[in-house]
Amino acid sequence: MWTLLKIELFKIFRRPRTYIAFAAIAAIIILIQLAFYSDGESFLQFGMQSLKDSFDINGKILSGYLVCFIILQTLLIHVPLLIALVAGDSIAGEANMGTLRLLLTKPVSRAQFMLAKFFATLIYTFLLLLFMSVLSLPVSISVFGTSDLIIMKSEMIVILDRHDILWRYFAAFGFAAIAMTTVASLAFLLSVFAENSIGPIVTTMSIVILFTILTTMDIPLFNALKPFLFTNHMLNWKGFFEEPVNYYGIFKSGLVLLGHILFFVSLAIFIFKRKDILS
Repeated sequence: MWTLLKIELFKIFRRPRTYIAFAAIAAIIILIQLAFYSDGESFLQFGMQSLKDSFDINGKILSGYLVCFIILQTLLIHVPLLIALVAGDSIAGEANMGTLRLLLTKPVSRAQFMLAKFFATLIYTFLLLLFMSVLSLPVSISVFGTSDLIIMKSEMIVILDRHDILWRYFAAFGFAAIAMTTVASLAFLLSVFAENSIGPIVTTMSIVILFTILTTMDIPLFNALKPFLFTNHMLNWKGFFEEPVNYYGIFKSGLVLLGHILFFVSLAIFIFKRKDILS
């Protein structure tokens, strides 16, 4: 199994498309940090003008914690596409190159083959998020420093003490890893049905967009479906930045996402074990 995993990791990281995600994330994060470094104070002054009309705000507002929070809100919506680029290619890419049938002649069960593929995709997902977390949090703190974190919501304002923030980011990135693994497992499942990686990638993003629309629409017909849609739970990392933290809601969302991961991967293995490999 370990040998299979190393081979799959080698395949992933020798492809140029693998590094597109890292380059895109680095470019976006650096651009956001440069924008706030050059004119961040003016932007925050304008954005908080209505708040200053009612409250007297003293001290430093722009900090690495705030910049990191904004980066997370921006990137975690687009990262699923970058993950689907690799996850959707896991099985379909082999079929497209005509190597899938040859690989299955080796003395390895199909279940082991699929698990090695999935774990390699999982490692890629974690490395991508780790890369994102290093660029967005430590780098932002080194450039902008630290201060209390002010989060403005539609119905309230949350102010978090600077000494009570760092653990929240570790927890948020951990939850984001589960959410992104859900997307990776969906693309992995769809990859079983395709002979070309474009299909699983486009279908994965179409499902994510459709489910996101259903999640945001306040229509009674769809409200009963929302608790079962994984997109309804993917952004619940924000719950760690509430006061008090709704641990029950976050834990429940995490279980829903883990259930989706188990279902998608199990179904992928089940279908692949019974599939006629002709390519």
